[in-house]
Amino acid sequence: MVISHGPYELDDSPERIDVEGLWAFLSTDAYWGRWRTREDVERQLASAWRVVGAYTPTNARMVGFARAISDGVAFAYLADVYVLPEVRGDGLGKELVRTMIDRGPGAHFRWALHTDDAHGLYAQFGFSPPDQRYLERPDRRVASLPD
Repeated sequence: MVISHGPYELDDSPERIDVEGLWAFLSTDAYWGRWRTREDVERQLASAWRVVGAYTPTNARMVGFARAISDGVAFAYLADVYVLPEVRGDGLGKELVRTMIDRGPGAHFRWALHTDDAHGLYAQFGFSPPDQRYLERPDRRVASLPD
């Protein structure tokens, strides 16, 4: 599925993902996953339920990304959402999230994510703090890393 947003294309084709660009961002700029190795990222990409990339029309450079894992029936987890700093501010992040969760096979799923930022963006799609039914065991490797 290819969606246009201004001068950008959003595409859920896994073959189109720029693995080098993804690794460059996740290994240096993403506060949420710099502890991962390149092999970890490649494994996560290969096993993803769905991926969406955002691309420039002129040179097809990947400037945004989102990944999801899912049971394929009722639940999905949104991960690794980013838009490169130089193209932020024109709604591309919002369109990336919309394409991932509302324009595809998971439109009626229960979605979850962990994030320390962009809460206002995610609230527009119905994300809110969990209720008393939600429990989680944090990743012990991440909890032990220095800030």
